[in-house]
Amino acid sequence: MTARARAAARIVELLDAPLLRALTEPARLEVLRTLLVGGPADVGAIAAALPQHRSVITRHLQTLEAAGVVRGVREGRRHVYAIDGAALVGGLERLLGEVRDLAAACCPPTDLIPAARLRRRD
Repeated sequence: MTARARAAARIVELLDAPLLRALTEPARLEVLRTLLVGGPADVGAIAAALPQHRSVITRHLQTLEAAGVVRGVREGRRHVYAIDGAALVGGLERLLGEVRDLAAACCPPTDLIPAARLRRRD
């Protein structure tokens, strides 16, 4: 396997990372929007703001927590969730850094590709 093929394969893996998968699901984005606007909340409060059932919200929160986007804390019988901004930014920076390092090997700038090839989009 060539260096270009290895770099391309790794970028594809990174684009399918749990963090990005967690952030690309529309229902999870709504959960994040609820936490961003309203601040830390328990599952009941989040579910009250969204059309999904509590069990669905719980699964979305578990996915977001596993991806490092939110953090849950037990307060008595409630489980309160909040966005973990530092972890989210750190995860995105790690992904971006690795993709940036790999891009030179697999994805040259478009000015290196002959203009005639770029125009051919038949």
